[in-house]
Amino acid sequence: MGAGHDVALVVSQPDRRRGRGPATTPSPVKAAAVELGLPVTDRVDDVAAAGVDLGVVVAFGRLVRPHVLAAVPMVNLHYSLLPRWRGAAPVERAILAGDDTTGVCLMALEEGLDTGGVHARATLPLGPRATAAEVVDQLTTLGTDLLLAALDEGLGEPSPQVGPVTYAAKLTAEDRHLDWSRAAEHLDRVVRVGGAWTTFRGRRLKVHEAEPEPGAGPGGPPGTLEPATAVVATGGGGLRLLTVQPEGRAVVAAAAWVRGARLAPGEGLGRSPAPPSGPGGHPASDHPAPLREEPGPGTGRP
Repeated sequence: MGAGHDVALVVSQPDRRRGRGPATTPSPVKAAAVELGLPVTDRVDDVAAAGVDLGVVVAFGRLVRPHVLAAVPMVNLHYSLLPRWRGAAPVERAILAGDDTTGVCLMALEEGLDTGGVHARATLPLGPRATAAEVVDQLTTLGTDLLLAALDEGLGEPSPQVGPVTYAAKLTAEDRHLDWSRAAEHLDRVVRVGGAWTTFRGRRLKVHEAEPEPGAGPGGPPGTLEPATAVVATGGGGLRLLTVQPEGRAVVAAAAWVRGARLAPGEGLGRSPAPPSGPGGHPASDHPAPLREEPGPGTGRP
């Protein structure tokens, strides 16, 4: 709107319950549209009758049916350099794979999963400490500029995607689980994706920030936590914890959490606690109930 384009209709997800009560909350997209006085719907089919020249899809997370595509030409901002990382989690998969470059594509939307021709693209270097949230913000800015330029200059004919195809499946709770037998470099990537977790004394511990520690890391088997440094032994090197969040508590500096935990000698992360004393005791599992997965931003799935 600020660039002079007329937005006839906004399609967003239906209102959802966000807490334990019965009240529903609109998506951030719907809330912004309402504030701007734009008409909003959660029915994709409404686009066909909206009288628009072009539809723009960004991180929608729902299928656009063929009859709607036949009625309205559409483009999709996808947060990868297609055909690498087609699918729901391109930013996260690029970080996990150790890619040094990513980008955003303005592609023609069609029935296939991110298979349409590309109208324009922009690249973005992936720094060694980049987080998924930071990359999504940067790609959103790049993508907005790309879209506005295309609208002003005309889309033209898209170019077919060229190169090896890879797929970016949505991350599960297990993808975010810190397996301490893996190398510190890999675990650092999991943390930078967001939502990383392990267990401590049978309860979930989220790891919000960490960094690889130069050198061999602390002695002991993977998962051993060094109280003086908050460095965890891994399958290759050490990972220094910076901020963590114990289950049911607020985010805290890792050093302060370690001091308060009063670790026993050799105690670590990702291990079942010793069975409680008395008959019938059983150790807790290293895999608590799975996290509820919410759709993440920056996905290219229409």
